[in-house]
Amino acid sequence: MITTTRRVSPEKPEVRIAFSLNDSRELKDAEDSPFPSSFPELEQQLQPLPPCHSSTESMQVYKDHCKMAKEFHDVKKEIALLEERKKELIAELVEDEKVNLEVAQLEEEFRELTEENQTLITVHSQRSEQLEKLRVLNQKRQGSS
Repeated sequence: MITTTRRVSPEKPEVRIAFSLNDSRELKDAEDSPFPSSFPELEQQLQPLPPCHSSTESMQVYKDHCKMAKEFHDVKKEIALLEERKKELIAELVEDEKVNLEVAQLEEEFRELTEENQTLITVHSQRSEQLEKLRVLNQKRQGSS
């Protein structure tokens, strides 16, 4: 199997290319294993370095590092989703606060209108009584004249 690692430019991560003229399984293993370019969100110094294939300890460290890098990616993704959900909830809360304020204003207006209605009913009742008394007095005057 032939493996090469190249950096196209200083700001881009390394690209690892692996191919085999004999055994297609080796190529599949190389494609399946995560190489530094598989973790673009990691800072350059945190990128997993390719292992020394002759050392089982190096291979294990590499696998552990890749696993941690994947977990880091998953956690960052989850944090981003949670932050987006937080923004949605804050927007809902602001909207709910606006609705609650409007409800409070409507309740206050209703209370004031109810008081005004009671006052108007009382005044109407008093005026109706006065009108009735005036009619009775008027009839008595017309009857006595």
